[in-house]
Amino acid sequence: MVIGRPNLEVFAETLLHLAQANRDILVVTGDSRGSGKLGPFGKALPEQIVEVGIAEQSLVGISAGLASAGKKVFAVSPACFLTARALEQIKNDVAYSDNPVKLIGISAGVSYGALGSTHHSLHDFAALQAINNLDIVAPADNFETAAVIRAAVSYPRPIYIRFGKKPMANLHDADSEFEIGKAIPLIEGDDVTFLAIGEPAAQAVMASKLLAGQGVAAGVISIHTLKPLDTAALLAAARRSKAIITVEEHSVYGGLGSALAALLMEEGICVPFKSVAVPDDYTATGRQSVIFRHYGISPQGLSQAALHLLEKGSVSTEIRISP
Repeated sequence: MVIGRPNLEVFAETLLHLAQANRDILVVTGDSRGSGKLGPFGKALPEQIVEVGIAEQSLVGISAGLASAGKKVFAVSPACFLTARALEQIKNDVAYSDNPVKLIGISAGVSYGALGSTHHSLHDFAALQAINNLDIVAPADNFETAAVIRAAVSYPRPIYIRFGKKPMANLHDADSEFEIGKAIPLIEGDDVTFLAIGEPAAQAVMASKLLAGQGVAAGVISIHTLKPLDTAALLAAARRSKAIITVEEHSVYGGLGSALAALLMEEGICVPFKSVAVPDDYTATGRQSVIFRHYGISPQGLSQAALHLLEKGSVSTEIRISP
């Protein structure tokens, strides 16, 4: 795989290009001009950026007010603080009041690494899924990042988009298409299918290649949109695959794995299933890559999980339907 750039850089570059042609596009940031790669934006378009300092509740409230006046507002802040400190404002000022703010959670998941649990964002999917009128997207690579930012400008609903920090592998072909709410197949294979959201999709692609060397056809689908969920793509994958594994940089509770488990139960589909995510314990501290390996969100960990599913036919999170 060819390694591209950090999704954050692509976000900022794409947004600057769009804002130069549309003066209604505004950025509101909470002391995140540097970490959000928005320095060039601020220099080029100083009248289209608002800095509120470390005040996430004010960040979201101001963004909602500007959006209510017709502005295309991107509210940028570290995901761990944006979706915790300002959760009430997201719920009431943005979603409940139907102000189409684009909430940008940067340095999401365990991107902050050694800063530890105070800076990890492993709760955002769970918290925001429970809020009506708020969509959730986690791009897997540079292509999906640029595509979702272009789509977000005129998107009619509130939306949360999360990014990590490290350079990302390019996962898509030149003819790939992107639509919010529509999953994208990356690799074909029906022995086991990895359903990956966000940047861990690259780990699933590498795991698929490892498994191919062992004669296992492992498919990979990028589930970039958690809400609205592409249920048709998920159900089709579950019906044709011998096993399903979800992969996410989030708590094992309240993310893609939980959503898929509920969907399979509702549809009466019994398939060996595992959710690879961060377990409910004191999160390990270290570089993102170290944390990924620790929790099995790595090519080796995912390939081992797939082989276990196929060999044993059961996992700790297997779904069974009573007769």
